[in-house]
Amino acid sequence: MQVYPNPSTPVADVYTREELPFTLKDVRSAIPDRCFEPNTARSLFYFFLDISIIAGLIAIAAYLDSWLFFPIFWFAQGTMFWALFVVGHDCGHGSFSKHKWLNNLIGHLSHSPILVPFHGWRISHRTHHANTGNIDTDESWYPVTEAKYAEMGFLEKLMRFYLPLIAYPLYLFRRSPGKQGSHFMPSSPLFKPSERNDIIVSTVCLLAMVGFLAALTFQFGFLFLLKYYLGGYVVFVIWLDLVTFLHHTEDDIPWYRGEDWYFLKGALSTIDRDYGIFNPIHHDIGTHVAHHIFSNMPHYRLREATEAIKPVLGGYYRKSNEPISKSFFKSYFACHFVADNGSKIYYQSPHVR
Repeated sequence: MQVYPNPSTPVADVYTREELPFTLKDVRSAIPDRCFEPNTARSLFYFFLDISIIAGLIAIAAYLDSWLFFPIFWFAQGTMFWALFVVGHDCGHGSFSKHKWLNNLIGHLSHSPILVPFHGWRISHRTHHANTGNIDTDESWYPVTEAKYAEMGFLEKLMRFYLPLIAYPLYLFRRSPGKQGSHFMPSSPLFKPSERNDIIVSTVCLLAMVGFLAALTFQFGFLFLLKYYLGGYVVFVIWLDLVTFLHHTEDDIPWYRGEDWYFLKGALSTIDRDYGIFNPIHHDIGTHVAHHIFSNMPHYRLREATEAIKPVLGGYYRKSNEPISKSFFKSYFACHFVADNGSKIYYQSPHVR
């Protein structure tokens, strides 16, 4: 039921708060304590495993030097770039190890080679986790309102709704619709003044990688860069956009406004998905519900934690066993905007009115 406010009260604050039948403490109590303990040796194993596989793939591609093999190489390399990103993702959440310096070091070593500014991404991703499911304050893959959708120009709609699988590099430079700022600039509204040095460090690391790629191109030519890096990088971007899009884009996932939103309810506005043989390769990042409730768990504990919280969450736990391609195209056509008003609302499509 909607509460009718004083005219001076912001519209976003007037929705009645609907409580979940369980608390954050209830969910936490169901999870074994070991799930929150990072094992530094195990985390480092996954990092070096991913690096070794990437190096091995490059060696094989260089040895064969065949255009028949390069498409296979690009897919495999891009998939491993995505796996490496997930290792850096743990570093960003502090779940890689208990040592901040090691998290930052491995985070940069994981993210800079794939052109992701570690601290810039880490901070914006922190904002996303703190505001998941909130229409007004979420950071990534949040819905636009119907009014905003009507105002969006052709290019903005093209990138947001029709070419979503190549949107990530643009997001790093310009963020999502309705938000301003860059992940590379310390002056961006994304960051606090106290985070300035972190942003400078990450941007310098990324520029060093760009310089390295430029030197390779100057020495060996653009075709060399295409064969051994750009092809895999494009596949990585597609993986990143596909998985993160499907984390939060489904026509039965609710979104909230104002007082009706609170952390736990918003954190449940995500869905677990099955990527088949890719689950262990990309470190079970599809196991996403438990991760959003407690982002400080290492990726190798998420499956155990998920089984532990299912009885507590009951029907509030979401998992899709649909083929990934089916889920993507369903959301691609069905999820464009939400209503301008109301809370606990769902995606709508301009194609179905």
